[in-house]
Amino acid sequence: MTPEPTEVDPFDLPEVLGAGEVTWSSIDSLAGTHRVRGTLSAADGSELACDLLAVDEAYPAPVASESSRLRVHQAWRHGQVHLASYDGRLTLLVPGTSFSADLTLEAVARLAKALGASPSSFAVHLRLGG
Repeated sequence: MTPEPTEVDPFDLPEVLGAGEVTWSSIDSLAGTHRVRGTLSAADGSELACDLLAVDEAYPAPVASESSRLRVHQAWRHGQVHLASYDGRLTLLVPGTSFSADLTLEAVARLAKALGASPSSFAVHLRLGG
């Protein structure tokens, strides 16, 4: 059974994420997957596991309940990103079934805004290939 994401309040995240330069780095490739593992690295050297999850993936099993998917789509429509804990890791929940570079950049920019930071203080480091 797939675990259900539980909501995370951005104010419960480390303050350093909203106070300086931050880089989100993918551990996995974006290629055709609904979940991308990654890490947030702050200017002070601290790191936090932070994944991306496309909540509309339904094969071989749904990755999120219908109510979760509805909240994710609603947040996205209002220019926000839904933050959750999924498998014990901070996870950015986004509409869709897979990730592109553009969708990844948009999700991280929305995370910056949720933290009260400027998106220009965040950088994204993507991994090519598998």
